[in-house]
Amino acid sequence: MELPTRRRSWHLWLLAIVLTLASAVYQKRTGPTYAVHGRVTLGTDAVAFKLPRSHAGDGDAEIQVPVPDSTVTGTLNFRRYRSHDDWSSEPLVRDGDQLVARIPHQPPAGKVMYRVLLRRGDAEPVPLTADPVIIRFRGDVPAGVLIPHIILMFSAMLLSTRTGLEALLRRPGLRQLTLWTAIFLFLGGMIGGPLVQKYAFDAYWTGWPRGTDLTDNKTAVAVIFWLIALWRIRRKPQARAWPLIAAVVTFAIFLIPHSAQGSELDFTKLPASGA
Repeated sequence: MELPTRRRSWHLWLLAIVLTLASAVYQKRTGPTYAVHGRVTLGTDAVAFKLPRSHAGDGDAEIQVPVPDSTVTGTLNFRRYRSHDDWSSEPLVRDGDQLVARIPHQPPAGKVMYRVLLRRGDAEPVPLTADPVIIRFRGDVPAGVLIPHIILMFSAMLLSTRTGLEALLRRPGLRQLTLWTAIFLFLGGMIGGPLVQKYAFDAYWTGWPRGTDLTDNKTAVAVIFWLIALWRIRRKPQARAWPLIAAVVTFAIFLIPHSAQGSELDFTKLPASGA
């Protein structure tokens, strides 16, 4: 028994929402700015931790490790990423149940690599991670710029997925959905994106040909495919191939982790420092 058209539309919207949310969660969790989570054992106790890989705004980046046991102390080792610096070290300071240290503030796009080591009594220090964690500093993006950008990009991804389903099932709303997808993607990616980038890293564009920022590059690729799809379907409403191709390409490239190969300050061209 065939479902009524309106009911089938709601089913397709629901499927598009699920796919969009799943891709957004995957993108966030696999990105280079997602905090490092883990757990180490000190004696008979397990210590859970969350180490940041991104810091926004002014001020130092604070590292906190919850350790109620007062016999546990810690050390923070750090140096600027891709620099000629020597490693710096400072003890973690106890603040109630937390051990706290701070990484000195860096200019936008400056990165610092760091390791946290905990010691219980006179035992050997235990590193929280096998490899150093890399944290990137950025400017603070106003909510009035960031929130519309996020809403537009999420809406564009949702519309792209829904348009792909419309094209795949040969339904009648393809032309209008293609238009809205192109509009939302252009506004969010080519206007909102550069504004966010400017506040965060003092540059409107760091993708090709100026840089290697995959977020900028993948957004540009998606916009190009959707503009082609819009052009084709406006000339020939039965041309469903291009909207479907654009939707598949968009879904694939938006699985690339956000901020991958993003803006990065080259400290090797600056004087050496203890960070």
